Amino acid sequence: MYKIGLTGGIGSGKSKVADMLAHWGAAIIDTDVIAHELTAPGGEAIEPIRHQFGPGVIAPTGALDRQAMRELAFESPGARQQLEAILHPMIGLLTQKRAQEADGCYLVFVVPLLVESGRWRERVDRICVVDCDPDTQVRRVQARSGLTSEAIGRIMSAQATREARLAAADDVVLNDGRTDIDELTRRVRELHDFWCAQARQAGSGS
Repeated sequence: MYKIGLTGGIGSGKSKVADMLAHWGAAIIDTDVIAHELTAPGGEAIEPIRHQFGPGVIAPTGALDRQAMRELAFESPGARQQLEAILHPMIGLLTQKRAQEADGCYLVFVVPLLVESGRWRERVDRICVVDCDPDTQVRRVQARSGLTSEAIGRIMSAQATREARLAAADDVVLNDGRTDIDELTRRVRELHDFWCAQARQAGSGS
């Protein structure tokens, strides 16, 4: 299948863009969704995480206590690397399995740290960045999560810069504070139609 790598900083709106593409017939594999599955109660990653970090990062529900883990990871770069060493291979295996089973007009990998990983350029045909100014990112994340601006700033500092993401992009969807839903839909639909044409062309071998 023709493959798109979709990324953007926290609060950029990449999940909304992915939902639109899914509605129009694209197959979506979201690595964040997979990570949440792995760290839900009974998830495959829970016991390795408990063994590595202790019970303090596991919530009473049996899921990963994301706030406790976030604080630990930001206090200790080593802890973050240990968590990634547990999660990333599991995410990679599930991503590969679901890609093999996917069905749609093209395949979209939604990867928050696509640019940071440095491993996706050769895996996809195009990279699309959902672009947003930092102030709007902070406002959106605060509205949906209640995190402090300081906590959001720490998350953003661990992600690629806006400039680095744009430098890696083949396609860009602007979704800043001035973009309403109609304008966003129009921009995404134009890209969807373009990718469908590219997928048909690739499928025909021309």
